[in-house]
Amino acid sequence: MNEDAYNAIEIPDKFYFKIGEVSEIAGVPTYVLRFWETEFRQIKPNRTDAGQRLYRKRDVALILRIKHLLYDRKFTIEGARQRLKKKPAAPAGQSTASALPDLAEIKAELIRIRDLIDGYQR
Repeated sequence: MNEDAYNAIEIPDKFYFKIGEVSEIAGVPTYVLRFWETEFRQIKPNRTDAGQRLYRKRDVALILRIKHLLYDRKFTIEGARQRLKKKPAAPAGQSTASALPDLAEIKAELIRIRDLIDGYQR
């Protein structure tokens, strides 16, 4: 799998993903995801009150990149850590401008929530 192939994996358009969903998207067992959390500090899923992991879209993209480095490029965990430190931002072919649609999506969602709240207060 080359760099473009792992970038081509479609991540669903959601704000949060449960560990089982991330496992299916990445094609790795859940215990591997939990292990990677201990090895890669960049993976920081939010937790619910019940302790359930909630991954953001950027966490899923990072997990896909880690999988690519470890499984396809045959990096060691230490080597993958070093590579992520060198290039922590966007994967090849993407720019920082790709983060702007995420902000627009968040803004639109917040406006929608505000409108819902306003509707209940009337």
